[in-house]
Amino acid sequence: MRAVVQRVSRAEVRCNGRILGKIARGFVVLLGVAAGDSEADAAHLVDRIAGMRVFADAAGKMNRSLAQVGGAILVVSQFTLLADTNSGRRPSFTGAAAPDEARRLYQHFLSLARTGDVKVESGEFGATMEVEIVNDGPVTIILDSREK
Repeated sequence: MRAVVQRVSRAEVRCNGRILGKIARGFVVLLGVAAGDSEADAAHLVDRIAGMRVFADAAGKMNRSLAQVGGAILVVSQFTLLADTNSGRRPSFTGAAAPDEARRLYQHFLSLARTGDVKVESGEFGATMEVEIVNDGPVTIILDSREK
């Protein structure tokens, strides 16, 4: 399971002009589920993201977590994070999980994230969405559950 985590000052995800999720300060998590991923991969990434200390403390150092700053999470599924570009010009997505399994693990990720102390919003799995992100910093961190 792969996640691109962006610290944002605000973000919004829409589908057909309808707002699906919207947050102020927090993280946008673009989440890709790989073939062979399990619930343990989701739990690992939720733990890493919830505990990530990339918000400034009083000294201006990245030292505070999402919960400590009253932030929120906007999770958007994105199978293209599993693109393989090693051959040819057209990316291959054979490393991505099958849609039914990816949806199940995406929902599991959301359920785990929602047990924490922060508000969690989400996009719509499998939909074509518009994601508007105001990256704060910019701070962008890539996490992969296979690199534990």
